[in-house]
Amino acid sequence: MDTREASTTSTPLHTIQTGVAARGEPVELNEVAILLHPQDDVAIARVPLSRGVVLRLPGELGGQVEVVQRVLSGHKVALHAVAEGQPVRRYGSVIGFATRAIQPGEHVHSHNLSVGELKQEYQYGVDVRPVEYVPEGQRRTFMGYRRPDGRVGTRNYVAIIASVNCSASTVRAIERHFGPEIMQAYPNIDGVIGLTHKSGCGMRTGSAAVEQLQRVLAGMALHPNVGAYLLVGLGCESNQLQEMIQAMRLDDAQQWKQPHFLTLQENHGVAHTIAEGVRIIEGLLPQVNAVQREEVPISELKLALQCGGSDGWSGITSNPGLGFCVDELVRQGGTAVLSETPEIYGAEHILLRRARSREVGESFVERLRWWEHYTAINDMEMNNNPSPGNKLGGLTTIYEKSLGATAKGGTTPLNAVYNYAQPITERGLVVMDTPGYDPVSVTGQVAGGCNIIVFTTGRGSMFGFKPAPSIKVSSNTALYENMSDDIDIDAGVVLDGVSLEEVGRRILDEVIAVASGRPSKSEAQDLGEEEFAPWILGATM
Repeated sequence: MDTREASTTSTPLHTIQTGVAARGEPVELNEVAILLHPQDDVAIARVPLSRGVVLRLPGELGGQVEVVQRVLSGHKVALHAVAEGQPVRRYGSVIGFATRAIQPGEHVHSHNLSVGELKQEYQYGVDVRPVEYVPEGQRRTFMGYRRPDGRVGTRNYVAIIASVNCSASTVRAIERHFGPEIMQAYPNIDGVIGLTHKSGCGMRTGSAAVEQLQRVLAGMALHPNVGAYLLVGLGCESNQLQEMIQAMRLDDAQQWKQPHFLTLQENHGVAHTIAEGVRIIEGLLPQVNAVQREEVPISELKLALQCGGSDGWSGITSNPGLGFCVDELVRQGGTAVLSETPEIYGAEHILLRRARSREVGESFVERLRWWEHYTAINDMEMNNNPSPGNKLGGLTTIYEKSLGATAKGGTTPLNAVYNYAQPITERGLVVMDTPGYDPVSVTGQVAGGCNIIVFTTGRGSMFGFKPAPSIKVSSNTALYENMSDDIDIDAGVVLDGVSLEEVGRRILDEVIAVASGRPSKSEAQDLGEEEFAPWILGATM
């Protein structure tokens, strides 16, 4: 089921009210709550509902429901009885199972709802519809940096990349040398950034953990938003620099930028390595500054889709609004990357029905089975997500969260499934297997080639990420007003009657403006270096 359709073809969303719905004359359900699908067992409270409020249900359901306990805005109220052990539906899909009998008018949340086993029979590709592409000559454009390999950057950075945590402080010292007083002479460079992390050793040489880290670091070095780079290591780490350069083919003659690298042990320690690193970067700045932005079609955008600090409105406003943006970007020949695999769990049937082939669909199911095993051996479970903040915002189970999160991916075919930080070569909608933890997930997406990020949030996130700009979209207007210095777009206007399609257009307009050089709000506050966080696999020895 398409969650966007459910949220736009049911009861109209009138202007959200303030205050608390209290006892009195019966009120129409759509005045104080939202019914997303006629088959749903719950409605989402638009305002806090006090005990004793009588809800008059719409014509197709009929009757009235008296609220029997307080329900906060964004939380769920039961519309009819659900027996213990029976499924509870939102978006027309199962979000969990009643842990005890639920009566009409009850607050439905973690005290009476939990995950259970979803017995789904997957269907592959049955909802695939051909994309009506915009003719190339009519496609929208942005001002980007076209690189010699044909890819296009939205930013132009010089990166200093640590191979291991042991060289992180040295990387930061080299970076600090290139402050505003020096960089003002290079107006076409967005900055010199240090990409440091907590890994690189304590792992078996030649292991999958080392290979994945190398894939991440190489992806950042070769990224179209990076005009040149310097690798800095200690010298004795598991992630050997020269081995990484060879394994990731960084020294391939066809690469448009060649590796520069240093190790502290071979350069007489910290002070000498800093001095040599500064000398190398100073030599790179003029050539990086020489590039100019030029007009290119938005088909060259690779958009990373993220959500964090979600709430009960995320799956109604911001995520499906972003889905409309994704559909239009795909029509324009661009690429969108849906990730956070644990936050698709329980909603995978939607994506599988849009898989371009059975092979693509089964490759994603294989990743889900891997995650079930991975969480089990690490004393976790898939329902460890939602987070405490998600639950305060009204989300109860991972199934519910996933159904709303998957709406970010729009409605076009699923064309490919990638491993973490694997280079993205397919266009259209694709999935990259990543954790749900935002910094780790985005690190994989950007290492795979994403050159811009749209990040939806319901509770509030200040997420930034260098070298790819991050655009924040709020699910509700109260958050937008509370964090106006951090949120770029308010999708909460959907609750005031603005269409999801219009919100999608606003997001795409913002993507094009930011891709062309306008700072996002996180960039304006210089956020985004500490969020670089490669996924650490396996044991640390």
